[in-house]
Amino acid sequence: MVNAEFARIAPDVKLGQGVKIFAFVNLYGCEIGDESKIGTFVEIQKGAKIGNRVKISSHTFICEGVTIQDEVFIGHGVMFINDKYPRAATSIGQLQTEADWICVPTLIGRGASIGSNATILCGVTIGQQAIVGAGSVVTRDVPPRSIVAGNPARVIRMLEAE
Repeated sequence: MVNAEFARIAPDVKLGQGVKIFAFVNLYGCEIGDESKIGTFVEIQKGAKIGNRVKISSHTFICEGVTIQDEVFIGHGVMFINDKYPRAATSIGQLQTEADWICVPTLIGRGASIGSNATILCGVTIGQQAIVGAGSVVTRDVPPRSIVAGNPARVIRMLEAE
């Protein structure tokens, strides 16, 4: 289900079966797996990979270099970062191009949940089934099946075995 009238979906986007995309979405050069839902006011950039049955809530930004595995929940207003040292211009004052920076990859493990307004810095791995509390700033890897919160995010506790 795509409301194309109010969505910008570039021809190079790979959409799986049964993907639901809501209004005011901007997608280009990304892959979105089967049965995923993309909320209103979401941008997903080129090179981002979204797994199957992923829910991405409104106002979220997923940049190049982010891989989200299957069955992940992304809350409202989650921001991903892919550059450790962002600059607008080079040392000689010219606008940077893709050749002037390094995209640092980020991995979100299967079944993880990221709370609203969390910020995920580049180069981290959020482990399978981990939970990131709302408003957290993730600056380092998150162990599988852990709950983290705060700025910087720290392990609060581990989830019990299923």
